Amino acid sequence: MSGYGPFDGFTLVAIALAVILSALVSLIGTSGRKRNIALGEAQVGDLAEMTGIRDPKRLQEVFGPPDMGRVWRSVTLLDVRRARTPEGWLMSSDLVDYACIAAAVTALMVSFRLMPAVLLLALGIQVAGWIVSTRLPR
Repeated sequence: MSGYGPFDGFTLVAIALAVILSALVSLIGTSGRKRNIALGEAQVGDLAEMTGIRDPKRLQEVFGPPDMGRVWRSVTLLDVRRARTPEGWLMSSDLVDYACIAAAVTALMVSFRLMPAVLLLALGIQVAGWIVSTRLPR
């Protein structure tokens, strides 16, 4: 990619590794959030990340009020999927993360002239997900 012998392809490999690591971290976080929801221990942070709804009042409109421990016990993963916004897809969709991993691995294995663009798209999706997640309620 750079054209200089020792560093040829270094940028491509570095970006691919960053995308793969970012997607793996996202998948691990998402599985923890899904576990909390499946066990009936969904809190504001879990629902906000899984749906993309950042306003706690809007979460109450969608899922009803939480119990006294600020936990939603009656929310299911299907309810969360129905309420998911595009921001929720960026932050916590397994499909998006797996597609980014597939794009990174393919970019490392296939030498096609559009593969760097596909890899940069995957990087952009991962970065956008992390940027959106910084604005979530705690």
